[in-house]
Amino acid sequence: MSPTKNSAAIFNCIPEGYPVLNETIVTGSSTIDLAEIPERPPCKPISNFGIGKVIRSEKDGVYPDDFVYVQELPFQEYNVLHPEHPLRVIKEEPGIPLSAYVGVLGMPGQTAFYGLELVGKPVAGETIFVSSGASAVGSLVIQLAKAKGLKVIASVGSDDKVNFLRGIGADVAFNYKKQNVADVLAKEGPIDIYWDNVGGSTLEVM
Repeated sequence: MSPTKNSAAIFNCIPEGYPVLNETIVTGSSTIDLAEIPERPPCKPISNFGIGKVIRSEKDGVYPDDFVYVQELPFQEYNVLHPEHPLRVIKEEPGIPLSAYVGVLGMPGQTAFYGLELVGKPVAGETIFVSSGASAVGSLVIQLAKAKGLKVIASVGSDDKVNFLRGIGADVAFNYKKQNVADVLAKEGPIDIYWDNVGGSTLEVM
């Protein structure tokens, strides 16, 4: 596979005053070799969304003993973050574990809620199909859609996950490795909303 051109807006220099078109930000490009995607470097901490407790802070509005929700937080005991690193302070609420802020109250929950509400615009009585329904986002979409009064069809890759989907309210849950996606949708559709978590052959069916 030949390298793919990857155009980019490049921060070229720090402006003195207002940014100047084609000086401060310039157009450039590089290439991406899709056949040789870099692997995660070994011997370094993995990172993801996470919750950290502040020991010391020089950032306005963030204080020692605060809990912060951080994007790309290295999973290690101590971290030093740049003041501009994306984060927000978490206010502890009775009965809500901190883990909820990296799940239903974090990226997965926000993705599910805003995607369904603002893009899907669900209406009671409609039918939604969710691929990869047992994923963090997919499983929340299923529950939100049921709360809105939709019929929910969802696919997964194992029988155990099928049982999980039924447990969270999916009306039709199936193992795409055993049942043909097109056949299931032809029987249970038509589909008003497709929540695509996988692309590929499943998307082509739509």
